[in-house]
Amino acid sequence: MYCVCKEHVELAIDKFVDDFEDAPDIVDLKETKFADWDPPVKCELCDDHATFLVV
Repeated sequence: MYCVCKEHVELAIDKFVDDFEDAPDIVDLKETKFADWDPPVKCELCDDHATFLVV
């Protein structure tokens, strides 16, 4: 699972496929709310705002 900015979505998809050998789901964090989890504010690969969850 990766929380990333728009710039790093493709890299996160590639990493996910390499790790799990399956296609990930992409969740827009602006449109989705989670009951028991708060996503990170910053991208895992830079200091920009995380906007997508690759899972």
